[in-house]
Amino acid sequence: MSKTSAFDCSILEFSKHHSDSKGNITVVENSYSIPFDIKRVYYLYDIPGGESRGAHAHKELQQLIVAASGSFDVILDDGNIRRSFTLNRPYQGLLMVPGIWRELVNFSSGSVCLVMASMEYLESDYIRDYDEFIKFKAL
Repeated sequence: MSKTSAFDCSILEFSKHHSDSKGNITVVENSYSIPFDIKRVYYLYDIPGGESRGAHAHKELQQLIVAASGSFDVILDDGNIRRSFTLNRPYQGLLMVPGIWRELVNFSSGSVCLVMASMEYLESDYIRDYDEFIKFKAL
């Protein structure tokens, strides 16, 4: 998956189902709403102002990143091109393909970042050093 591009990542919009003044519900379903089966879900919260998260890439893992509450930016880097997305709607998610360096920044107060992943945690899938990432992309 070293040949993926930042342009392979995209915003997916999910339908909002609502019942008047009772609020909304958005559903994400395996292999229907997203192009993978969800094997792991985690969320980030209580991120102090000015802090960033991420700063890594994955060799095989796909992810859907959602701002379940509040907002934050996701900076993508494929070794040649950098793109930035602001996530601030709980019915939208950023589809992340493998082989993309990402950093999450500019968390608003009270924001919650929800991540749905295609694989269980596997340390060997992570690339945590940017120079190693560049070498991986050159393969």
